[in-house]
Amino acid sequence: MWGNKKEKKKGSGLWLFWVIIVLAVALKLYSFYWPSTEIKINGQILKVLVAKDYKHLTKGLSGRENLGKYDGMLFVFNNRAQHAMIMRDMKFSIDFIWIDRGVIVDIAPSAPLEPGKQESEYFRYIARDLSTRVLEVPAGTALGRGWKIGDRVEYNP
Repeated sequence: MWGNKKEKKKGSGLWLFWVIIVLAVALKLYSFYWPSTEIKINGQILKVLVAKDYKHLTKGLSGRENLGKYDGMLFVFNNRAQHAMIMRDMKFSIDFIWIDRGVIVDIAPSAPLEPGKQESEYFRYIARDLSTRVLEVPAGTALGRGWKIGDRVEYNP
């Protein structure tokens, strides 16, 4: 009357298969998603990508030809520390700007490319003070916009 048990099992197995497929596709699409926000430094508004989960923090700007429609990438860390940054697989030079409690605490301008290096060979850029955020912008941006240690930074994330 309602079908036999084999037909029910087959139908539920097919349903589970499609759920797994949909979840796999959704996860793959999410891996391409980068959150973004606006930050303000000395009244200058920048549209930035945000890296705050492990995948995004380790990937950063690696492999990108440029920032596209964005002005930079803001790395958001869960702890105050002297966060080390490297130029892993970078295709353009950048400035590193360390931020803590809404203030620029250090700047490493115009970090050069390091093609062909292994992970352990990259130069480690480390701020002279603790921070919770690091902003990466194209090389020359900090100097060109007149940013300096002590400048105020406003952000949401």
